Amino acid sequence: MGDTWSGPPQLRPGRALAHTPGASGSGSPHRSDGRSPQTPRGARHTDPDGRSRTTPPVRGRPTISSGRRAGLHSLPGLPGLLLLGLPGLLFALITWQVVADGPLARADERLSDSLVRRGAAAQFLADLGNVTVAVPVLALVLAHVAWRARATGTDHWWRPAAGAAALMAAVPLWVVPLKELVARPGPAIMGPGTGFYPSGHTATASVAYGAAVLLLLPWLRGAPARGAAVCCAVVVNLGVGAGLVRQGYHWPLDVVASWCVCAMLLTALSRWSRPRSRTPRPHSRTPEGTGLEER
Repeated sequence: MGDTWSGPPQLRPGRALAHTPGASGSGSPHRSDGRSPQTPRGARHTDPDGRSRTTPPVRGRPTISSGRRAGLHSLPGLPGLLLLGLPGLLFALITWQVVADGPLARADERLSDSLVRRGAAAQFLADLGNVTVAVPVLALVLAHVAWRARATGTDHWWRPAAGAAALMAAVPLWVVPLKELVARPGPAIMGPGTGFYPSGHTATASVAYGAAVLLLLPWLRGAPARGAAVCCAVVVNLGVGAGLVRQGYHWPLDVVASWCVCAMLLTALSRWSRPRSRTPRPHSRTPEGTGLEER
């Protein structure tokens, strides 16, 4: 009792012997013999947080599990709420004004009359919203992303590609009913007819190019590459909208309304397609003394 020599901590009466390395008949739950630990760390005692030179159990602040940490990060933040709420409110306002032929819709028509200037450049930009152009680009990106995710052993590697493909396939499911319901006439240059609100070409381009960039971002190295990809998608979609308005295919509000809906859809896709790394399964036998044993 009076010795002051230094040495490894000694067992005290009342301590559980289940985690004492090398104790005969009372080793770790995964080993019942008295063999010595197989790693240098096996001789160290750790507390629940992994700190060395402490004999377990130690009273202290409970450790937050990785599952709870992941749950905290999965909660929608303010940017996500803004990307869902503000476009939704703007879309509702635009739709109300178009249906009621309100002052915003009348101003939109006057603005369109001054913007229509047909040309080859505007036609090229408008054509980027065609299904025959945008969908193949998205398909190539989906195949590339799915292949890389599967090759690197990502859990649920198919989720991002499947989510983007479903989003693309759903475009006519909400565009066509809205066109029939609102029945907005087109610009004068398009002649008689209805079904111009919202813009289907804008929706196709926004979902195709936007989803392609969202799925590519986790695989791009460095902030400059990711920023360039995002800027490219934004510029292309702005160009498609400008081309549709300059050619007189749509009113400006037709384009803006499609952007609002697609902003909400792409925000939902970004949360759905977050990469999930494959986590190693726990082994049936864990080295003693590392603080990783089940308690």
